[in-house]
Amino acid sequence: MRIVSLPYSTNTAAAFQAVADLPAPVWLDSGRPLASGGRYDIISADPIQTLKLPADSKDPFVQLDDLLCELCPQDMDAQLPFCGGVIGYAGYELGMGGNYLPLDTRQTGLPAGFFGLYSWALIVDHKLEASHLVFHPASTQVQIDDLQARFAAVHWRIAPYREKFRLLSAFEHELSPSEYQARIAKILNYIAAGDIYQANFTQRFSAAYEGDLFTAYLALRECAAGPFSAYLSLPEGSLLSLSPERFIRADGGNLQTEPIKGTAERSADPAEDGRRKITLLKSAKDKAENLMIVDLLRNDLGKLCTPGSVRVPELFRLASFANVHHLVSTITGELPQDHSFAELLGACFPGGSITGAPKRRAMQIIRELELSPRGAYCGSVGYISCCGRADTNIAIRTFSASGGRISCGAGGGIVADSDPAEEHLECLAKIRLMLETLEQLD
Repeated sequence: MRIVSLPYSTNTAAAFQAVADLPAPVWLDSGRPLASGGRYDIISADPIQTLKLPADSKDPFVQLDDLLCELCPQDMDAQLPFCGGVIGYAGYELGMGGNYLPLDTRQTGLPAGFFGLYSWALIVDHKLEASHLVFHPASTQVQIDDLQARFAAVHWRIAPYREKFRLLSAFEHELSPSEYQARIAKILNYIAAGDIYQANFTQRFSAAYEGDLFTAYLALRECAAGPFSAYLSLPEGSLLSLSPERFIRADGGNLQTEPIKGTAERSADPAEDGRRKITLLKSAKDKAENLMIVDLLRNDLGKLCTPGSVRVPELFRLASFANVHHLVSTITGELPQDHSFAELLGACFPGGSITGAPKRRAMQIIRELELSPRGAYCGSVGYISCCGRADTNIAIRTFSASGGRISCGAGGGIVADSDPAEEHLECLAKIRLMLETLEQLD
């Protein structure tokens, strides 16, 4: 493994633009300095191989593990999360087979899943304030020379260049308020009948656009950066994720997942904003919503973790973002050496915070009541490194763009004491700032 030091800078957008013309460029974005909680930015491009997964893929996470095995393992370095490996996303529909449900092959603009096998990365460590180019031995000398020249030419103090981007119409809501509330009422009937405890119901918002999607991403990042954000550019289109939520992180066999459940819209008035924080922390409804998913994820991790190793060190921590406050909990576990991270990802996929509990029945109800496939939204974006580390998000606050249209989803967890009208308002509160940001670009 070869490591080259570069100047430290939080201007990672300029670093991404230095390689944006290469095939399949990816940026796993900490959101720094606009968001807190993330430590690393990881930028790469020009993968050795790619894996595109249709919704009817057989054993998609086995295929992912096979792709990673194409690169030889590397020793773990305490300061490097990634030393070559796979980066990409798995869309929600790839979780059907693993949960014994009929495959959902409805058309989506982007592939159901995409992963590239990347032999190099720029890693920006915001805790240590250090930047490194990391090359796996599979990198060629021509590639190494080209990348060093590209990053040497970056003007770190100059803001990234922005081309034009604009929507051709305002975002269309997939459901009217009354239609959304009627579907919430059906979910409440399922809960009352004992089918489920909770379901995460969502709707989509879409608009026609023209122009540069990276400009759109930078605008979204400025208003709603999240610690688990990502930008991926593919031949079919782009994925723009401003996620605040981690799915699963691995450091060797040490696992951690941090589900978000429980939401309060922020207020511009500091005193009122403080009251909303306290109300959220005391809300029995929001705590119940969170606790149900904690229990589900304990069960999911327990499928492969060492017996007795699954723990819940933190419940109901308050996390504040640009538009909302959330409740976040933490679950940990130990993965035995005879299981891979890709195998664990498949066992836990999709994340319980965006399905409901029990997971399989909640997914059936989601399929019945939602009008369109989720695609990359509510899936997961992240990396698996040859050094034994991995990190993935829950792809909420996530836009997919292809064929001249850009779309995103929003929703929330429905429990027995949910109010349909309030749930619709919460759905809009989560996404309003981002929709308005893009609608105002020109």
